[in-house]
Amino acid sequence: MAKIHNLGFPRIGKNRELKKALEAFWKGEESSEALEAVGRTIRNENVMQQENLDYVPVNDFSNYDQMLDMSILLGNIPARYRNLGGSPLDLYFRMARGRSACDTGAGICHAQEMTKWFDTNYHYLVPEFSSGTIFTPNTQKLCKEISEARDKGVNVKPVLIGPITYLKSGKEKDESNRLCLLEKILPAYQTILKELDELCIEWVQIDEPILVTELDAPWRQAFGYAYQELSKSKVKILLASYFGELRENRDLLLSLPINGLHIDAVRGESEIEYIAEKIAPEQVLSLGIVNGRNIWKCDLTKILDRIEPISKKLGDRLWIAPSCSLIHVPVSLERETNLDPEIRSWLAFATEKVEEIRIIGKALNSGRESVAVELGVNAAAICSRKESPRVHNPEVKKAVATLSADLEKRQASYPQRAQIQRARFQLPLFPTTTIGSFPQTSDIRTARARFRKGGLNEAEYRELMKKEIAYAVNVQEKLGLDILVHGEAERNDMVEYFGEQLDGFTFTSYGWVQSYGSRCVKPPVIYGDISRPKPMTIDWTTYAQSLTIKPIKGMLTGPVTILNWSFVRDDQPRSTTCRQIALAIRKEVLDLEKAGVGIIQIDEAALREGLPPRKSDWKEYLDWAVGSFRISANGVTNQTQIHTHMCYSEFNDIIESIAAMDTDVITIETSRSQMELLDVFDDFKYPSEIGPGVYDIHSPNIPSTESIVSLMKLAAEKIPSDRLWVNPDCGLKTRQWDEVIPALQNMVKAAAVLRKQ
Repeated sequence: MAKIHNLGFPRIGKNRELKKALEAFWKGEESSEALEAVGRTIRNENVMQQENLDYVPVNDFSNYDQMLDMSILLGNIPARYRNLGGSPLDLYFRMARGRSACDTGAGICHAQEMTKWFDTNYHYLVPEFSSGTIFTPNTQKLCKEISEARDKGVNVKPVLIGPITYLKSGKEKDESNRLCLLEKILPAYQTILKELDELCIEWVQIDEPILVTELDAPWRQAFGYAYQELSKSKVKILLASYFGELRENRDLLLSLPINGLHIDAVRGESEIEYIAEKIAPEQVLSLGIVNGRNIWKCDLTKILDRIEPISKKLGDRLWIAPSCSLIHVPVSLERETNLDPEIRSWLAFATEKVEEIRIIGKALNSGRESVAVELGVNAAAICSRKESPRVHNPEVKKAVATLSADLEKRQASYPQRAQIQRARFQLPLFPTTTIGSFPQTSDIRTARARFRKGGLNEAEYRELMKKEIAYAVNVQEKLGLDILVHGEAERNDMVEYFGEQLDGFTFTSYGWVQSYGSRCVKPPVIYGDISRPKPMTIDWTTYAQSLTIKPIKGMLTGPVTILNWSFVRDDQPRSTTCRQIALAIRKEVLDLEKAGVGIIQIDEAALREGLPPRKSDWKEYLDWAVGSFRISANGVTNQTQIHTHMCYSEFNDIIESIAAMDTDVITIETSRSQMELLDVFDDFKYPSEIGPGVYDIHSPNIPSTESIVSLMKLAAEKIPSDRLWVNPDCGLKTRQWDEVIPALQNMVKAAAVLRKQ
């Protein structure tokens, strides 16, 4: 009998209860007990959603991030956090965001760095290592959640991040080598496994997604040593890889002394038969055959055709699961009553994916006739999507098929453009600006909600948004910023806002997923060919420009970020969809220029997020991704200044591709790394202007003038001063005005100090 299980379930709650509880706790409006009660309720609901599984994951819940939780579980606490007082929860949030609810003023420490989790839209807290790192396991949270789930009568399977992935995904803070910490970290894992054994745990899931990347010899050898040691535990180990193919690591995984292995059978479909043939006779094989990364229904009949022969061969040694944790998809379709019924029939969120696993398991164990009704409904949905005329637009397909390389080229090189732009804008040294958005206040959110529900007509709503834009422009002028923005009051989200105005997109009402911490996004769904029926931003931008003589930046989201932050159709190459978006954004760029907007920022915050896990696959992706950006940006004249923005990404290893975007100004996140990300410029001479972020907007801490001056001086050691801008590291929509105004005051003061020096 094949077993069915899951690798992880969304932890934000059906109504984003965790987000609301976290933010209330941080503001001092709710107690730690209230926060814990919300978490416990979510965990209990998640267990009940999965009660029909043979094994239910535990320790997949987190108050902020699973890698941060692993640091706490292992007792890897950087020195700057150790003696600050407060509760364990205060320690946790200081590591996450530089401050807890009990901390006041400017904050007491800087948060750990944050970067993307492989090629997903999720961001994790980067573990820190040094020669003095020690590991002191703390299993209190793990044991509590096991007990909670068992009280619901389910068979639990604890989930841990594996030691090799944990070390490889971290960062040294001195001259040490983190791989040398393997001998220190393994005893901590062994202690955890021993406690699980004492709790009579049968299976533990240890996640090693690093296996889908290229590993050099020392890291490959580390796998053998690590799992030789961990296999001494009495608890059975299911080692899980996901997010791609194993390729040269297939035989490495098969050689490890583990009790079972999980593979991503969606992205690694070609490897199923090989691994099923080579797996040891005493090992379990878990196939991740339901896509945990996207929201389309899987073709159940096609899956059964593929795995029924494997099921007959392996029997109860075959386990069935989603390809990866389901934290990357929304919780449930249940409340999506406003979705078009046909499109809704094509979708499956986390709850529905668990049901797909149940159907597949029952079909394997009891025959297809036992789920004939479910298979029939699924087949009808698959056929409906494939044949629907709303998916295909011949004009869009023709436009992409006939793209010319000339669309990617600017009229002149950057040095020539720079002279023209400097003469036009007459900016001072170290020009100051922001990344685009300003606080989305309760008044803005209330107005948007009333408008959507019919409580405000369009004219009333527009007047309220104009009032907010006028306020943002006035604040910026008083602060003395050099380049202003309109503040994006009218935008619910930097991707959703554009998707709502493009053909080929649809939207959910409750399809939230976690990006990091309390930050949740509701990705658009790209179901068909994409086009722009009408201008999207012209009115708001030109209105803001009418209020000031200073330049207003036109603010757009780039094609790659729209692609990577959406649920993308899976019936054509992602590159094709990206080029469709690029052509739509190009039309908006040209309309902004025609309206007199001289500076246009096209954000590509997610460019790096789309990088395949393997470097050997990067070139293909970067070629079409950078090409798509250039299609969107490069139709303007030389006097129009093109900006882009990237946040929370290690960009050093793709710096040549970033330079190939041929922008005039790039703004990037560097505050949490204390400008370490700029080390790449020691060897690479970046050709244009750059704004290294000096204000960590994902922390409530307010940067001082002195700290900003210090950071910019570090930047000036890498980049000529006449090509440096001063700006926050990301948009300010998630902050409050009482944080933003003093922070930007300090930023402007810092620019003045730098100019004098």
